[in-house]
Amino acid sequence: MRILSGLLLVLAVLFWLPTPSTADEGRIGEVVVTNSSREVLLYFQLRDFLTQEMEEGVRSGLPLTMTFLVELHRQRWGWPDRKLAELEFTHVLSYDSLKDEYRVVREEESGRVKTTGSLAEARRVLGRVSGLTVLPLAELETGQTYTLRVKARLAEKSRPPLLSRLLPFRRLWSFETDWHSVEFYY
Repeated sequence: MRILSGLLLVLAVLFWLPTPSTADEGRIGEVVVTNSSREVLLYFQLRDFLTQEMEEGVRSGLPLTMTFLVELHRQRWGWPDRKLAELEFTHVLSYDSLKDEYRVVREEESGRVKTTGSLAEARRVLGRVSGLTVLPLAELETGQTYTLRVKARLAEKSRPPLLSRLLPFRRLWSFETDWHSVEFYY
């Protein structure tokens, strides 16, 4: 009987704790697919993705790594779509308490570092992708429809090491958006 009571208590606590972030809490917006004279380019902004616990973790010295996934497919009616490009890259947010500043490292920009004293600015830079080369324009066929999909998720290595094994804390540090799709005709 004691085991059953303990199990019910644990289950009640697990249901009471906040659930992982969903696309309602974090979303990809302001998506623009365009081109230069030689490349397909992507711009977007990740919004509403940092929880209070994540911000506190960053301020206490834990780096936060956001992984972005991008896929470009050519639609083929009556056949499975053909994947033309698949990209995966990270943005890492860290805090230097001695200098009282935040650093964001963007992998797709050859590890370019943006430093700011404002958490709001660091959050904006962490979630922004600007002018990402998806593939050469020559690889697109004219007269075809394409689908570009974007997704973001918090990397496993961002979770606090000791707490990541405990389900209640793992749920506080979970984040993943749904795929955001944009169709375009070339």
